[in-house]
Amino acid sequence: MGEETVSKNFIEQEIDKDLAEGVYSEVCTRFPPEPNGYLHIGHAKSILLNSGLAKKYNGTFHLRFDDTNPMKEDMEFVESIKEDVAWLGADWKEHLYFASDYFDVMYECAVKLIKKGKAFVCDLTADEIREYRGTLKEPGKNSPYRDRSVEENLQLFEEMKEGKYKDGEKVLRAKIDMSSPNINMRDPVIYRVAHMTHHNTGDKWCIYPMYDFAHPIEDAVEKITHSICTLEFEDHRPLYDWVVKECEFDPAPRQIEFAKLYLTNVVTGKRYIKKLVMDGIVDGWDDPRLVSIAALRRRGFTPESLKMFIELCGVSKSQSSVDYAMLEYCIREDLKLKKSRMMAVLDPIKLVIDNYPEGEVEYLDVDNNMENPELGKRQIPFCRELYIEREDFMIEPPKKYFRLFPGNEVRLMNAYFVKCESFETDADGNVTVVHATYDPETKCGTGFTGRKVKGTIHWVAAPYAKQAEVRLYENLVDEEKGVYNKEDGSLNLNPNSLTILKECYVEDSFKDAKGCDSFQFVRNGYFCIDSKDSTSENLVFNRIVSLKSSFKLPK
Repeated sequence: MGEETVSKNFIEQEIDKDLAEGVYSEVCTRFPPEPNGYLHIGHAKSILLNSGLAKKYNGTFHLRFDDTNPMKEDMEFVESIKEDVAWLGADWKEHLYFASDYFDVMYECAVKLIKKGKAFVCDLTADEIREYRGTLKEPGKNSPYRDRSVEENLQLFEEMKEGKYKDGEKVLRAKIDMSSPNINMRDPVIYRVAHMTHHNTGDKWCIYPMYDFAHPIEDAVEKITHSICTLEFEDHRPLYDWVVKECEFDPAPRQIEFAKLYLTNVVTGKRYIKKLVMDGIVDGWDDPRLVSIAALRRRGFTPESLKMFIELCGVSKSQSSVDYAMLEYCIREDLKLKKSRMMAVLDPIKLVIDNYPEGEVEYLDVDNNMENPELGKRQIPFCRELYIEREDFMIEPPKKYFRLFPGNEVRLMNAYFVKCESFETDADGNVTVVHATYDPETKCGTGFTGRKVKGTIHWVAAPYAKQAEVRLYENLVDEEKGVYNKEDGSLNLNPNSLTILKECYVEDSFKDAKGCDSFQFVRNGYFCIDSKDSTSENLVFNRIVSLKSSFKLPK
């Protein structure tokens, strides 16, 4: 047999080429989030791609906070990002950094550019700079302050640093080419005045670098070899390379772009999520209806399921959207053999087995997961009074309804055959109690072959059941209308995105479960214990995903 061919994505092919040609002797990657919100599913792709490349090439992975904009940043976001990255299994070891760690270096680089005649202090307002920039079809025109002397620029920049100017009064701009076809190269602003307290550096600085200037310097200082980012930064690459070259860094990091991960019918924009949080429409940045990493974790998704999802999406240069159903497919695949299949009744009515001895209880041996014997067995109590699902009984059933109705017999899962004899209703005609008789010879596992039944239903023993709250989640977005309202840009929200069931009953086996533990509720879906609201006295379950899916993996 010949050697197996291992398919590599285009980034791996480029890294192989760089290593073979001796451009770099090792690989160093980074994930550089801005701490101005919680990370979402798209960030997971970047985290797993960058950390995965470092691991594959026995290199180094850095986590670096791009905290150059104190207006929007917060330590809450720093801590949440660290938790998310660690949860996904991306280990930065001792390589945790902040862009603000390099503010002194960035300032020195700016001074170097001024001395080389490559940067100048400009007095134009933001609107005027925009006006002078030109368009995609017309070149820009030079600022009237572009030809200031090196000495004057050094003095003005020092005065900016000393706090002598108001916000927006002066900026430092790179001196490149106002006629460049790439608008990013038309003398971009690289420093601005901002009298704000920074979460990391306090009040040391009142000037802050712009992202396009700071980012390549951060990469170069940390000796990042491959700066892997998304396609919107492709047009910024010439400026990235210009900064590294003119600031005289060697070796120079290399920027490579890949396509973003777009998921259908979800909200990922930080501005929109922040408004949902502020308006109380969702329960914080980790509301399980969102696709922030914290929300997916709280909902019950696993790191393994997200890795599977990202691998199925692949890495390419072409933009495309992925159906949310594929993410659901991945969590089902991950959980189906790992988790116990437990019994829970979400919409209960009582089933009384009239011929079962009052006060008696027996314990039945049940497989935790019939597809995975390694998960072992547990014992569950069985007695005279049980809870069953309301939909498992009908007074006048349609054809091919094989569950309980007067005169019909079904199997109680892992227990006995029972036959419906009668039922009770309240004043409004709602069924409150179903009465049945059981056949003691039909106990599950006894080898009974006397007759067959077509229906099997689940149940919990009423005296031993634990009451629980169950939260059923649907898409936050109205899928028929799409995410955004075309008229005003607002979100098209689904009013039924959350259903809370307060009076559910689960088997006693849940008594030792803790936050984030997940299970299959037989016939109902996969659920996990809410890490935020659940207590030992008040169990709260989030539905991760239903059991059935229309999604099929492409062949």
